[in-house]
Order: sequence, then structure tokens, then C-alpha cells
Amino acid sequence: MSYKKEQDKLTDDLRRQARQAYYASVSFMDAQTGRVLAALDRLGLRDNTIVVFTSDHGYHLGEHGLWQKQSLFEESTRVPLIVAGPGVTKPGVAVSPVGLIDLYPTLAGLCGVKTPVNLQGQNLAPTLQDVSVEGRGWALTQVVRGGGFKRFGASPSVGDNVHRFFGYSLRTDRWRYTEWDEGKEGRELYDHKADTKEITNLADDPSEAAVVAELSAKLHEAVKASFPADGKTPELRPEMWAPNLTNP
Repeated sequence: MSYKKEQDKLTDDLRRQARQAYYASVSFMDAQTGRVLAALDRLGLRDNTIVVFTSDHGYHLGEHGLWQKQSLFEESTRVPLIVAGPGVTKPGVAVSPVGLIDLYPTLAGLCGVKTPVNLQGQNLAPTLQDVSVEGRGWALTQVVRGGGFKRFGASPSVGDNVHRFFGYSLRTDRWRYTEWDEGKEGRELYDHKADTKEITNLADDPSEAAVVAELSAKLHEAVKASFPADGKTPELRPEMWAPNLTNP
């Protein structure tokens, strides 16, 4: 899912062009954000408007040999998240990881809107008022591998008999810990204090065994909490649309 056969044809010049185009898109988005903020000032709406800047997960630009997304590395799982407006204190950077699942309870809380009791996200208002507030302290990311696309209600395909499993990654302020198929297909541990590019996998390092055990327990607890009460993945309705990615 993070690889397409076309990337094998990339030359150094095409790689430079790809990065240039990506950065140009970022600059263009930056400019449009400025236009929106200027309009809020012009219309006198700045003092009663909450602004959230975020995005879909990012693309790899050659890191780890990848040029797509849907990996569990930092470049694909991390997104920008900037919040400003009423209820937010002076500018600051919170180092504790949060997830996009936290946006709804946060905005509801800032706007005084009552929320259901079964929300899985956390209200980030305390952290927006004081960036030292840790909150939950981790973010969870999930991808799927194998098994074709029969789960979307598509017709049977060659990949339907392939073993399908999940990859889960838990990110704390220091560590990224990843398990593929509950560890049966591999584990990864990266120390962002010394390895921000996630190059050295420490999962099998005996000196980090205690860290692996702690993060594994925390990851399994987080994954369990992401499922419904019966512990089963809800079936998607057959009529739901899904793209055909079987021949990229």
C-alpha cells in the first residue's frame, strides 16, 4: 500500500521534481490559510472563531524507499495540528502526541456542546490552555495488509485468499512501537530521542525489553478500546463505495 510499481522508474531528476511539486503544494496551502485568516479579521470574526489546521496523513518522499502513504513510519502517520481561538492560551507547542479522533470532543468542549459518553477521543482543552498537560500521552495508528479488498463488498479477487492482518503503531513523546499481526509478522521500536528518522529498529535489543513489554501492553489496551463492546470489526455495507486498488 506504500509502494507503486511506477516508482521503480523514478530517476534522480524525477525525484527532485516530485519533491518540488510536493513542497509547492504545501506553499500553496499555506497561502490559502492566510487568506482565510485575513477574511476572519476583515469580517470581525477572529474573537469568536476556533481555527483548526490539519490534514490527511502525509506522503513519503523517498524515506525508507517509499513514495506513498499508508505506512506506519513517522512521515506517513504524523500530520500538522494547529488550534487557535477562544479557549486557547498564548502560542506554544505541546509535545504529547494526540490523534485526529480527539478533534470532535475538543471542539465540542470549547463550544459548550454536549457529547455522547462513549467517545474514544479526548478533550484537548486542558492542553490548549497549558501545553505541559500531557493528556492521554499517546496516539494510535492502524493499517491493513493482505487479503485483497473483499471486505469492501467487491467481487472476489486474486488477493482474497491472502492472509489479511493489521499493523498497529503506538507513538509516545519518545517512542514509536509497532506490531504487525500482534507481533507474529514483526515488531518495530524506534527511539525518537536519538533516531528521529526511524532507521534503527530496537525491538529485538535486549536492553529495551522492558520498554517493548510496557508499550506492547499499552498498545493492546489501546487497540481493544478502539473496537465496539463485542470486540468485532463492524461489517461494511455492500453498497458502500470503495476505490479499486487491485491493479495500481
